[in-house]
Amino acid sequence: MLYFFQQVLNGLHSGALYALLAFGYVLTNGILHRTNLAYGALFAFSGQTMILAAAFGYQVLWLTLFAAVAFGVVAAFLYAWLICHALSRSIFEPLADRTPNAIVVTTLGVLLFLSEASRIAADTHDLWLPPMLSQPIVFAQDSGFRATLTLIQLLDCATVLAAIGLATWLFARSSFGRRWRAVSDDPGAAAMCGVDVRGVFRYAVLFGGLCAALAGALAGLYYGNVSFGSGLVYGLKILFVTAVGSYQSPPRAAVGAAAFGMAESLWAGYFPIEWRDAWMYLFLVAMLVLVGAGRDTRKLA
Repeated sequence: MLYFFQQVLNGLHSGALYALLAFGYVLTNGILHRTNLAYGALFAFSGQTMILAAAFGYQVLWLTLFAAVAFGVVAAFLYAWLICHALSRSIFEPLADRTPNAIVVTTLGVLLFLSEASRIAADTHDLWLPPMLSQPIVFAQDSGFRATLTLIQLLDCATVLAAIGLATWLFARSSFGRRWRAVSDDPGAAAMCGVDVRGVFRYAVLFGGLCAALAGALAGLYYGNVSFGSGLVYGLKILFVTAVGSYQSPPRAAVGAAAFGMAESLWAGYFPIEWRDAWMYLFLVAMLVLVGAGRDTRKLA
């Protein structure tokens, strides 16, 4: 039983990262209604930027480890803001009314560009942060087995919970949340009612990108490294998870993504880990088929 409890605890951290990514992804795609393959790349790029900037601050600027990491986090958010600014004005807005394939191909190009930029900046070397706040916190123990989480895992989960909780509260009560829902439902009608559709779209892309940057920084702090190719993997998972739950509610997408992260952890604890991604993708595809069939049935009824 304690082993199962340990896998649940492990799933809290991975589920928190997925939840934050899903929340930000739906902010953009709830208005864009197009597949955005660059979102996962922004997550990985932000994590890599945080690590590279922290290494620069520690080795060149002679900062303390804490100050170097803080410098890296600030750099990751600044780069994410610049990338989102360029994406919203130079890619998403001009291509929003084109065919869906235009957005898919363009964001795939952005993904490759960001991945290669990270690889070249790191000189194709993996830089690793030293373990930080790795003290285990014991939740239960019996006969020598302890169910634990490290302090950095708890801080990551608390940060994600606070960020999503605050964003959900603001999303439900702020004027931006109301305007986002109006534009997501019908941008033409929202524009006729005086809503600045372009402004809402730009803010949605920015807030979604900052969610990806925060997730990338948290992942880098915990794992010590974010690989160049992880952006595509995370991006595809978030794409499938949010497609199952629709793009109408960022909080609901976050809950579904957290459940997906928990399922991944349980699979890794009881089944061969090399088959984990294959079976999880198969599960998501099956869910997409069932959800699509259910929607068609409701339309016929």
